[in-house]
Amino acid sequence: MDIFLIKLLIPFASLVSFFIVFATIPTIIKVTRSKGMFADSNGRTLHKTAIPNLGGIAIFMSFLFTYSIFSDWFSFTKIPFLIPSILIIFAIGIKDDIMVTAPIVKLMGQICAAFIIVAWGDVRITSFHGFFGIEPDYLTSITFSIFLFVFIINGFNLIDGIDGLASTVAIISITSFMVWFYINNDYHIPVFSAVLIGVLLAFMYYNVFSKTNKIFMGDTGSLILGFLLVIAAIRFCEFNIPENRHNLKYTMDSAPAVAIGILIVPIIDTIRVFIFRLSRGNSPFTADKNHIHHRMLTLGFTHLQTSLIIGGVNIVFVILSYALKDLGVLKLTLLIFTLGLGCSYIPAIFILRRKKKIKHIAAEYRRENIDDK
Repeated sequence: MDIFLIKLLIPFASLVSFFIVFATIPTIIKVTRSKGMFADSNGRTLHKTAIPNLGGIAIFMSFLFTYSIFSDWFSFTKIPFLIPSILIIFAIGIKDDIMVTAPIVKLMGQICAAFIIVAWGDVRITSFHGFFGIEPDYLTSITFSIFLFVFIINGFNLIDGIDGLASTVAIISITSFMVWFYINNDYHIPVFSAVLIGVLLAFMYYNVFSKTNKIFMGDTGSLILGFLLVIAAIRFCEFNIPENRHNLKYTMDSAPAVAIGILIVPIIDTIRVFIFRLSRGNSPFTADKNHIHHRMLTLGFTHLQTSLIIGGVNIVFVILSYALKDLGVLKLTLLIFTLGLGCSYIPAIFILRRKKKIKHIAAEYRRENIDDK
C-alpha cells in the first residue's frame, strides 16, 4: 500500500472508531438501564448514583472492528492471535462487570490470553537490552512477557477509579509509542494507536462530560486498555533491540526504561499500593482507597482535575524518558522509579500535613475552652 495513503488512513481510522463509540454508547446505556445493570455503589466506589458500567463493550467492539478494517493483515501476522486473546480479556471483563468474577478466575483468564499472544503470536520480550549483561532464553522470555501482560493489565484496572483517569493515561501512553513508530516509518502501531485514541476520546465524552448519559468503562474496558498497551510496549522494546537499530532513524539504547517511563502511572501506583498493603499486613490484592487518585480527591481535587494533574505528570515522565533515552537501561530505570515513587507519595505528604494542622487547631481550641472555664 502507498505510504501516503497509509498516512491518510491513520487519522481516518481514528475518526471511524470515534464515531462508532459515540453512536453505540447511548444504546448501551439505554439497554443497561432497562435491565437494571449498574455499577455497584459500595464503600470503595466514589459515585453516589446508579451509573452503567458497560462502556467497555463499546471500546471492545469499536477497536476490534475498526482495527480489523484498517490494519494491513499481510504485514502483521500476529493478528490471528491478537483476536482470540482480546476475546478472552473481553469475556472475563464483561462477566466481572455483570456478575462479579473471582480474582483467581480473572487471573487465569489473563494468563491464558497472554500465553496465546506471547507463545503463539510471538509478541514477547527477547532482549533485556544489556540489563546487567543478562539475556533471556526462550522459557524466560515467555514467562517474563506473560508477567508483563498480567502486571500492566491489572495496573490499568487499578487506576480506573475516577472519571477519565484510565482513558487519559492510556491516550498519553499510546500516543507516546505512536509518535516513535511514525518517525521510524513503521505504520502498523500508528494505525493501532489511532484507532484506540479515537475510541477513548469518544468514551471520555460520556464518562467525563455528559450529564445525562454518563457511563463507566468497567473492568472490560480497563483490562482491554492494559492488554493493548502491553502489546505496543513490547513491540516498542523489540524494535529497539541492538540487532535492529541500524534499520531505524531514531534509535535509543534504553528502550525498556523509556517504556517504563511511558507507563509510569499504572506501574508506580500498583507497586506503591502493594507495598502499602503488605506493610499493613494485608493481602496485596485487598481492595482499598489508597491509590494516588484517592489521595488527590482527599486533598479536594475533582475527578477531572485529578486526571489532568496525573496526566500532566505522565507527560513529564514521557519527555524525561525520551530526553534521556541513551542514558542506559539500568540508570534510567532507577531514575524513573525513584522519581515515580517520590511523586506518588507527594499527595500523602500533603494529607499528613493537613491532619497535623487539624490536630493542632483542635488542640488550640480545647486549650482555649479550658482557659475560659
